[in-house]
Amino acid sequence: MITSTATTSRDVPETRRLDSLLSLSEPPRRAGAIAASATFGWRAFLKIKHEPKQLTDVIAIPVVFTVLFTYIFGGAISGSPGNYLKILLPGTLSLSVALVTMYGGARLAKDVTTGVFDRFRSLSIWRGAFVLGGLLSDVGRYLFASAIVVVLGLVMGYRPDGGAQGVLAAVALVASFGLALSWLWAAVALLVRDPAVVISIANVVLMPLSFASNVFVQPRTMPGWLQAFVNANPMSHVADAARGLMNNTGSGGAVAWTLIATAAITLTFAPLTLHLYNKQG
Repeated sequence: MITSTATTSRDVPETRRLDSLLSLSEPPRRAGAIAASATFGWRAFLKIKHEPKQLTDVIAIPVVFTVLFTYIFGGAISGSPGNYLKILLPGTLSLSVALVTMYGGARLAKDVTTGVFDRFRSLSIWRGAFVLGGLLSDVGRYLFASAIVVVLGLVMGYRPDGGAQGVLAAVALVASFGLALSWLWAAVALLVRDPAVVISIANVVLMPLSFASNVFVQPRTMPGWLQAFVNANPMSHVADAARGLMNNTGSGGAVAWTLIATAAITLTFAPLTLHLYNKQG
């Protein structure tokens, strides 16, 4: 009898709380686009928390390209690793973020093939929140990869003439360009709906752009036809912009080109991605 009375007394406040919720005269306010996107972005961060292996590539790519290329090619190209870091570090910053962008598209392709995708589409929220939230969470990956590159460079002896402001400006610029590329891979993900295919397509596009660029060496030593490609390569412009900001060597043209390219890619693929998302059955 005592146990029954205690249980009933505990149930009364809970019952009253449910009654008060059910008796509301107005339904709960629908979450806005920003709030819904932030919620899905937090969901993506929680997935990383429960699956830390998702950060393997985010850590490995900056470490391998920064450390390995500095000590292998630094002496041959610039006389010493320290001198080479002036050229290489801003380049590997751009390269690392660009390569990491493909994994956001792969994650989206994986979600599309599961039941959670249909569940999210049935919610009474802005349709684009699921896609935008996931891509915004990827900015955290880009900043993490950028921090690894910068810290490694400082440990290896790199001293940016542009100071902290120049480094932060370069990171912000590169992360913005990475977010624009994320829209491209999101569109690919909604078309092919296979994470492995998304990564394969991204590698086919990004690898030639990464190595046939001025990230590792200046193009003046290359054949004329290759110089023409390198000078038109978007990765070269992004790397030049980062170098100018970090080394304080002047980068107005490269920064402007990168901002224009970022805006153009976003304005092209963001609407396309949301259109493809709304068409998913």
